[in-house]
Amino acid sequence: MTVMYRYDVEVLHLLVSPGHAYFGRARNGAADVPTTDAATVDVVAGKGIVGDRFFGKAAHMDAALTLLSIEALEAMAAELGAAPFDPLLTRRNVVLRGAQLAPLLGHEFALESRGAEVRLWAGRPAHPCAWMDRMLAPGAHAAMRGRGGLRCRPVSDGQLHRGPAVLVSPVPLDPEQAGTPSVLRPGRLP
Repeated sequence: MTVMYRYDVEVLHLLVSPGHAYFGRARNGAADVPTTDAATVDVVAGKGIVGDRFFGKAAHMDAALTLLSIEALEAMAAELGAAPFDPLLTRRNVVLRGAQLAPLLGHEFALESRGAEVRLWAGRPAHPCAWMDRMLAPGAHAAMRGRGGLRCRPVSDGQLHRGPAVLVSPVPLDPEQAGTPSVLRPGRLP
C-alpha cells in the first residue's frame, strides 16, 4: 500500500493562452496574445489544458501543463528588491500557494478541487527563459533557476478550479520550502 500525503493548497491562477508570448520573439518583444486567468480549466489526459497553446502538441505532451509556487515569486521579488511580480507574466498555467514542488519531480501526484481530481506526472523542471529579466525585473532569470516550477503531463481528465485545493503527493513535502531554490533533476516517465 502506497502512503499518500495530503497538503492544503490554494490555486491562485489558471492561465490559458492560445498563443505564445515569448517563443521566437527575441527581436520583436513579447507578443500581445490573449491570456485568460480562468476560474476553471478543463484538463485532458495526454493533451493539456483545453484552449491553451500547448494543448495536443506532440512536442509538449510531457510538459503540457506547468505549475509554479507563488512563494517562489515572492522570494525572488524580495531578493531582487522589486515590487511583487505578476505571476501571469511567467506564463505558467497553474500558480499555487502552499506547495513545495521540487520533490514531485519524477512522480505522479494529484490536485483535488471542488470534488474533482486531476492526476499529473511531473516530468521535468520548468526552466525560466531570459524573458524573465524583461518581464519581471533585471536578475529574475537567474533568480528563477531552480524554482521556475514543473512541467507536467496530465494523466487523467478533469477540472481545476481557482480556490482551495488539496495536493496529493506520494512523497513528503515541506510547504515552508516552497520558495527555496532546488536542484531539479527530471525523473523517468512511468
